[in-house]
Amino acid sequence: MTDAAHSTDPAAEHAEYVGAPRIASEILWVLRQVRATRSSGTEQGREFWLRKAAVLDRIAIEEVTTYAPQVAAKAVETAEAAARRLVEYDATHTGLSLRGSDVVTDEDCRAYVRREHHAWICTQLL
Repeated sequence: MTDAAHSTDPAAEHAEYVGAPRIASEILWVLRQVRATRSSGTEQGREFWLRKAAVLDRIAIEEVTTYAPQVAAKAVETAEAAARRLVEYDATHTGLSLRGSDVVTDEDCRAYVRREHHAWICTQLL
């Protein structure tokens, strides 16, 4: 990952997203993955669900800081659904247990996405 690939937009300044690729490049990556798996008939992996949830979370953060709550509501709802999808994926594939877990509410799921994305970014920088 090069410095040019890093974002300077306000959503990326959220602590967990420092060092994240630009929102536009992440959207393109997600779209390419959808196209690739659609043509090959394979299932999306964890990296896809993580990066998709993270980019939608970043968009929601930006919307909330820019617009009135009713205007940003759809972006927040979309981010919550994507975050919940990552949690479900991890519960199914990696053994994440939701019983007694802190990952209960939609905001918990979004916080989980931020933590997991931050950990993923750290591994990419090694």
